[in-house]
Amino acid sequence: MGPLRLALLLALVSQHAFGDITVYHAQRPMTTGVNSAGVPSHTGLPAYDPTTLNPPPIPADVMKTIPVNLLNSGTVGMSIKQKGSFMGFSIEMSVTNQVLGKNSSLIQVPFLNLMANIQQRAGSVMVRVGGNTQESAKLVDSLPNGRILMKDLQNVTGTTQTPPLDYTTDMLYLMRNVSSFVNVHWFLGIPWFVTKPFDTAIVTASDLILGDYLLGLQASNEPDMYVLHQHRPQNYGPFDYLGEFSDFLGQVAATNADPTGRATKNLIGPNIATFAWTLEQVWDTGFVDTYNANLAYLAAEKYPDQNCEARFGDPAKGVKPQEVLQNYLMHSRHKELLGQYLNTTMYLQTKNKPFLMFETNTASCGGFLGISDAFVSALWGIDYALQMAHSNFSGAMFHLGGQSVYYNPFTAPPTNESSFHGWTIGPIYYSALIMAEALGPSNNSQVLDLPIQGLSDSTPVYAIYENGVPKRVAIVNYVNDPSHTNDISVVISLGNQDGTKTTPASVKVKYLAAASVVQKGNITWAGQTFGGNFESDGRPMGTEDIKTVTCDGNAKTCTVVVPAPGFALVFLSDDAMTEDKGLPSKTFATTAKTKFRNTVTIDPAVLATSNGNKFSDHELAGTSKPPSAAPRTAGVSIAVVSMFVGAVVALLGRAL
Repeated sequence: MGPLRLALLLALVSQHAFGDITVYHAQRPMTTGVNSAGVPSHTGLPAYDPTTLNPPPIPADVMKTIPVNLLNSGTVGMSIKQKGSFMGFSIEMSVTNQVLGKNSSLIQVPFLNLMANIQQRAGSVMVRVGGNTQESAKLVDSLPNGRILMKDLQNVTGTTQTPPLDYTTDMLYLMRNVSSFVNVHWFLGIPWFVTKPFDTAIVTASDLILGDYLLGLQASNEPDMYVLHQHRPQNYGPFDYLGEFSDFLGQVAATNADPTGRATKNLIGPNIATFAWTLEQVWDTGFVDTYNANLAYLAAEKYPDQNCEARFGDPAKGVKPQEVLQNYLMHSRHKELLGQYLNTTMYLQTKNKPFLMFETNTASCGGFLGISDAFVSALWGIDYALQMAHSNFSGAMFHLGGQSVYYNPFTAPPTNESSFHGWTIGPIYYSALIMAEALGPSNNSQVLDLPIQGLSDSTPVYAIYENGVPKRVAIVNYVNDPSHTNDISVVISLGNQDGTKTTPASVKVKYLAAASVVQKGNITWAGQTFGGNFESDGRPMGTEDIKTVTCDGNAKTCTVVVPAPGFALVFLSDDAMTEDKGLPSKTFATTAKTKFRNTVTIDPAVLATSNGNKFSDHELAGTSKPPSAAPRTAGVSIAVVSMFVGAVVALLGRAL
């Protein structure tokens, strides 16, 4: 029995919380799911709905033999240099205690493992804690029963019916302690619904507690939707947002809310959804130049579609997943969606500013049943992420909420099941993991969507370069063909400008595989899997299987076959392998402390002083301060529920 099934089914979630891109207070009651045959089949939480869609038809225009001729120098059209940490995660603030841990002393082991998998490949991980619930979040001294956050259901406002969220500094200490185990860097958001005055508590607290692990603070979340949600008057526009940004900086300066001066140099805007405004309209206000010294990143948020009507309105008027399934299997649609950002990425290069897709996934309001939780979304996520990199974004984050959504990269079990159920790893997590491996930790990778004549819309091919030299090739095959008649053969050659060939004798290939684009669970990456519902502790199961393809020495070509459906990442040389080139793998041995709790500890001096930020030196105005730094750090425990008391388990660092 593998370690994932040895009953290290780990969870430290507090009360059940719902959250996603649009978090409503009053969700319509859960309804019975319908399977592909139209038969009612599921009455539980959406995150675990086994309902599948019907596979799509096979396209008629598939080029089955695809020539990929790469040059060792002189290639044009490549992206800017990208980091391996390009794809991160956006966690709805209201479910932080489900995903990260119960508090700063009890951290979710599966989350650490999932982040360690990416750290091993990319060196670090970007995580944003925020979303709609950040907009009315309030830092309080304490909460009942030692909770780190709680929804204030008595003060629901706005058409989204998002309840205000109360949280304590212990949520920030929890984030900081996570970063002591794995190299996670954080984004947070400033409440922006109320501007007279702004609530700046998070500015002070996050900078002092997270220090250099704080990448930036989001100044507003989708402000171009404020009018729709009745948080601004009808005439609110980009110039008004520009003024609010100025008001915010003025208030921070007047109240000394940023005593170190770091937070106000790491702001992120305008974070629009391109719903009522375009980015060009924001740039035309002079936003970037006016606040150049304050803006660490520029950002937008975008989903290819929305499921809001089906979840929170009239289901009969909502989008039918079966009808839009094909949209996620067409490369041209992803290019078209991202095309609206090409002016912005070009403009911001002239300003030397990085541009982020701050929040995205398959569809807003929780995604689509049968798409967001199926293999199709893993393939889409890879293509979409590579297309963003090719389009000169500098990073992006896949959003996740609670158990009430379909699109989660990973989902902790409900609290009342945490003693016997593990986590559920969604298809989109595989996308993020593969993206880290495709780009690697060099921070010098450039991506090119190869313009191959006659290429099918179902089979995009990308090349990844370092220092102008091709290192890896990423191939997506969206075609769903059980007969495998539409498996594609990608014929790769490498050469110089003078025509001489430098094709290697062999290449290594890793495959992402499933039987169908509508398959749920048990996806494999190089032979390993995170299993199905409730089966994961964040580490892969199975033996890794990396294929070696022998090249044709006469033709100087390497032919890689990609199944229909499937994805292949081709490593053109041994030094192009990136799986273990990030930070070294870490292993934490855990020993039983009580019947139901194992703990892992780390030198308190390291935790208290790491990154040059001594928690004990900071008195946070307006917030409660722990008696000393030690209770927040020295006693960091990673709780696990185990059937075998006293087992010693390696929790981090196994290869995937």
